[in-house]
Amino acid sequence: MEEVSVSEKHIADYRTIIGDAAYAEILSLGTKLRGKRIAQVNATSYGGGVAELLHSIVPLMRDLGLDVTWFVLSGTPRFYDATKTIHNALQGSPVGLTPELESEYRRVNESNAAGFHDDFDAVVIHDPQPAPMVRLVERKGPWIWRCHIDLTTPNPGVLRTLQPDLEVFDAAIFSARSYAPPEVRFKKLVVAPPAIDPLSPKNRDLRDEERAAILSRFEFDRDRPVMSQVGRFDPWKDPLGVIDAYRLVKRTIPEVQLLMIGSMAKDDPEGWLWFERTTRHAGDDPDIHFLTDLRGVGALEVNVLQRETDVALAKSLREGFGLIVSEALWKGVPVVGGDVGGIRIQVEDGTHGYLVTSVNEAAARTLTLLKDAALRKRMGQAGRDRVRREFLITRYLRDHLRLYGEMVRSSRPP
Repeated sequence: MEEVSVSEKHIADYRTIIGDAAYAEILSLGTKLRGKRIAQVNATSYGGGVAELLHSIVPLMRDLGLDVTWFVLSGTPRFYDATKTIHNALQGSPVGLTPELESEYRRVNESNAAGFHDDFDAVVIHDPQPAPMVRLVERKGPWIWRCHIDLTTPNPGVLRTLQPDLEVFDAAIFSARSYAPPEVRFKKLVVAPPAIDPLSPKNRDLRDEERAAILSRFEFDRDRPVMSQVGRFDPWKDPLGVIDAYRLVKRTIPEVQLLMIGSMAKDDPEGWLWFERTTRHAGDDPDIHFLTDLRGVGALEVNVLQRETDVALAKSLREGFGLIVSEALWKGVPVVGGDVGGIRIQVEDGTHGYLVTSVNEAAARTLTLLKDAALRKRMGQAGRDRVRREFLITRYLRDHLRLYGEMVRSSRPP
């Protein structure tokens, strides 16, 4: 495994955003855990919401005095094929693991576990990729499984494969209680939805000159209506359906443009396939713009592009949470999102945007918003207010600190 380096962050910088009471609570929780050693383990240090969360909470925990180390697995292409199959299956795909893929999944975990020495007060394992490590390492303190995906309709065979590992963990964290499959006997169940970092490059306020310099690199017309979707190129994000919805909108508003903004994560071998499928589906339409990390689109660029959007789409078919929803709402942009899982947690239909179940509905709701600037502004402001109350990284940090405090205390010898 490799250790990930992170930039410094300071909890004091968030005080004016979250208020004195929330700030004081976080300081108090941190004081009780000062010096405790925490390991975070996941599959990649970039691309996707898990890495974004860790790039924020790891340095904030360190600022509070915790000794936190973030590790990423060392894997093989076939391992990532296996873990993507597991990911899709846990979200409902009927395709299960072949014996060869399951063997590689176990072999890579065994290899990583052999080099991992547990001298931590708590270990947090993120998602299925490193889950088997819980039975492969001589454990010192509590191990926690943080599941970031929606397990409401899992493939039964793949869930049974993982179940012996999952039931060993001392606690499991889900984004919603309904995501925890009842057939798995979790020792402790915690609900803690993800959250965005308002001071990260992707979400911080921008100077006018910053926005202008970044926008000068892109070809879309800022004076024409803009729809956008941010996220991996993945079947669950339904990028083909987004393009179909855009085409329906374009029949009524011919000047509309679509920005497809995404990144290619190391642990997602399907990403390239779906990127190619999506570009083919787009054809040669000059008003569909693909903006990815392959063209230098990083967090700051995404921040600018989201702020230039009139309507943000999150047309997922399954979604564990979908940080892009809170990101858009924080910037005052209403969201037209799939009526699924984590998007329902963030968007109240008709208040912060709309929840939809089809391409036609997505197009109709987008048209409603594009035609009414006052409605967009009202919904965007309501969304920003909700994110401030419920979906900022400081609340997520507080949830983790509370759990670590409970788990570390309960694991102490008498």
